[in-house]
Amino acid sequence: MSNDTLTARDENFSEWYNQIIQKAELADYAPVRGCMVVRPYGWALWENIQKSLDKRFKDTGHQNAAFPLFIPMSFLEKEKEHVEGFSPELAVVTHGGGQQLEEPLVVRPTSETIIGYMYSKWIKSYRDLPVLINQWANVVRWEMRTRLFLRTLEFYWQEGHTAHATAQEAQEETLRMLHVYEDFAIHEAAIPVVTGMKSETEKFAGAIHSYTIEAMMGDTKALQSGTSHYLGQNFAKAFDIQYLDDKNQLQYCWTTSWGLSTRFIGAIIMTHGDDKGLIMPPRLAPIQIVIVPIFRTEEEKALVIEYAQKVLGKLSAFRVKFDDRFEQTPGFKFNDWEMRGVPLRIEIGPRDVASNKVVIARRDLPGKEGKSFVEFDQLQLSVTTLLDDIHQALLARATQFRDAHIMDALNYDDLKQVVQNGWAYSYWCESRECEARIKEDTKATTRCIPLQQDQVAGKCVVCGKDTRTRAYFAKAY
Repeated sequence: MSNDTLTARDENFSEWYNQIIQKAELADYAPVRGCMVVRPYGWALWENIQKSLDKRFKDTGHQNAAFPLFIPMSFLEKEKEHVEGFSPELAVVTHGGGQQLEEPLVVRPTSETIIGYMYSKWIKSYRDLPVLINQWANVVRWEMRTRLFLRTLEFYWQEGHTAHATAQEAQEETLRMLHVYEDFAIHEAAIPVVTGMKSETEKFAGAIHSYTIEAMMGDTKALQSGTSHYLGQNFAKAFDIQYLDDKNQLQYCWTTSWGLSTRFIGAIIMTHGDDKGLIMPPRLAPIQIVIVPIFRTEEEKALVIEYAQKVLGKLSAFRVKFDDRFEQTPGFKFNDWEMRGVPLRIEIGPRDVASNKVVIARRDLPGKEGKSFVEFDQLQLSVTTLLDDIHQALLARATQFRDAHIMDALNYDDLKQVVQNGWAYSYWCESRECEARIKEDTKATTRCIPLQQDQVAGKCVVCGKDTRTRAYFAKAY
């Protein structure tokens, strides 16, 4: 890994982001334009995200399954709004085995259609409901402007798909999963998110309502970090997902879908990172603690390594690594692990061995402020406390930054100014015309309409019409 300095975030945020991914060895560019190779360190982070979410899904009654990568083109055409929404992004296979296919196959951009088809075969009676299935998969969307993790032709995600007997159950499921994402973002990734409903223009193609968790990045842009969709009966009617109710009447199901992707890695980078590199949230960090030995002579080396092995044993409950690259200087290693964002660094030199202590340095607090001397017997407790402290500090820092960059924009001039370097929270009449004007004039989009509204009347920030609805507007990735 190159140990060159990063471009400063304030100087060029986009360049800083691209460099950090390469220098921390999270991902690399693939030979196909717009695709990425996720490197082991990046994949370990994704695995920790998976584990954390997967437990939450299973705790709420969901099961994992796997569905095909290829979808008949005719399936997508069954739901009119869905195919219109996705048609510019589709990758289509027309030949296989050297022959032209009778029907083109779409490489899945999302799986509502193929899963809807299967549900129509599996669901016959109200006793079969609800069906609560999730799949961990890769999908393909033919993006024109790509950026590692944030927008690539192929990306990894989970997509939940559920079928219910009533509209109320489906709506409850949609909001339940939205709050699962919110809980995960805050309590695992230390990312404070705003939850709400997408506008009609911004919602998922084929949904009745789309809900989102929106996060503010370090350059104040918004990142849609997870979505949950109430699909009503749109896909049930398109794919004939019906069941006999307890009165022996045939009814259409009510369905949902929800997803969170590797773009969330981009959220972690851009929310917490600094000019020295990544800062990993401790609960998701691939490596929570790195041990760096410091010595001059072979005799000191033997003493330090023996003591380091004892420390490793003491910390076996954590994700810990001993840096045994003896050809590299401690200074190089410090910079390297700072770039990779490891939350805690333990330094062990001959003096520490003699005093039965270690030096612990926090990634989120540079210099002396982040260093402490810890007795060997207190290691486990101290590390547990420090990792929790780092999580809380990252969350507080990100929350403070977000709140400082959200402004109540009371008129259109205010809004235009605020969205240059923040989010505008404004009254909006919910018309597409006013929404389109904001986008055209400022490049900002409607991020979400918060679920909790105070119902106080106001004037639309664009047209002045009376409204009780307020929404967030911001430039976004």
